[in-house]
Amino acid sequence: MIDNSLRIYEQIMLLALKDTEGTITPMVNYHYALAGAFVAELLLTKSIKVEKSKHGSTLIQYVSDSETDDEILKECIQKIKTTKRNCRIETWVSKFANFHHLKHRVAEKLVARGILKADEDKVLLIFKRKIYPEINSEPEQKIVENIRKVILFDTVDVDPEMVILISIAKSTNLLKTLFSKSELKTYKDRIDQVINGEVTGKAAKEAIDAMQAAVMVAVIIPTVITTTS
Repeated sequence: MIDNSLRIYEQIMLLALKDTEGTITPMVNYHYALAGAFVAELLLTKSIKVEKSKHGSTLIQYVSDSETDDEILKECIQKIKTTKRNCRIETWVSKFANFHHLKHRVAEKLVARGILKADEDKVLLIFKRKIYPEINSEPEQKIVENIRKVILFDTVDVDPEMVILISIAKSTNLLKTLFSKSELKTYKDRIDQVINGEVTGKAAKEAIDAMQAAVMVAVIIPTVITTTS
């Protein structure tokens, strides 16, 4: 279902960027969407796990170095590994969201794949900024098609990665760019079913657990935005 050639966070960046302008769609909290995806991917690779503290907080615990060759994920796992104590999941989402040049680091990966183009424009005819217009629309079209298929039809056996993508997209306003207001209202129950893990079919229990943790990440993202802004 999901485009296995792209990581979850790369798909989120594609969805967040305007195709022609190469800038972030307004009102999309892409920093936190990317950060939530980082945590989710580390959970899926079993590099980390979640545990409950005595006070009921959800903590991230380092498990093992990921086998991934992805530099951003390696940086995430290294920070978790070297921290002196286990931190709350929302703490890591906030830290990862504030990685230096995060948008550009992710966008440049998509440039290297031939999906985006690195360019520049001017703001108010004075200040230069980097933009990333789309030059190959097929990957994003496939992502959108897959998401809409899951939501609009009673698809069964939805894989955990797609559940994560939809969960984070919902919590960071990305779904509003893919569906009309009437569609979101009509299919609200279906969206809730998906993000609650009710349609994961025969997915392995470990994957489901990781997916549920990722859903929790998505839920707390708006809270993190409020408390850190």
